Amino acid sequence: MAKKKARLKKTQVEQILDKHKIPYRQIEFPTVQDGDVRSMKVDHLGIDEHRIYKTLVLEGPTTGPVVGVVPIDTHLDEKALARVSGNKKVEMVPLKKLVKTTGYVHGANTPVGIYEKHHYPIYIDQAAQTEATIFVSSGQIGRSVEVSATDLAQLVDATFADLQQK
Repeated sequence: MAKKKARLKKTQVEQILDKHKIPYRQIEFPTVQDGDVRSMKVDHLGIDEHRIYKTLVLEGPTTGPVVGVVPIDTHLDEKALARVSGNKKVEMVPLKKLVKTTGYVHGANTPVGIYEKHHYPIYIDQAAQTEATIFVSSGQIGRSVEVSATDLAQLVDATFADLQQK
């Protein structure tokens, strides 16, 4: 008798994608514990890092929380995010305020869950539009979903913008 492949229990993000009939693929990246912080390992299972996106949460005096989604192999240009979001400047939300602001721990922030809970403005780096699919967190450290950037942007009412630091 063939052994069934272990299926990952669906995260809240995956359930939201199902509800909106958005196709995705679950993926689990290896993680490492460093003190009290758990994060993804450098080994990304052979996937191009430029297709794996991190979700960064910042605050601006005009908008309050604002979300920038950029490839993990780049840095967010805070001035660019401030400009496109209508703020004079934006700053990263302090780690101690992150869970209270988003509902997610560092490393598990996801544009899908944040939008579902808070409707914060979300900006995705325009490079995502050149990829067939991108990977974003599914709300747990090491868990991601591969999804069309266009479908993601429509779901979370995101704007594509040039957000990478040059």
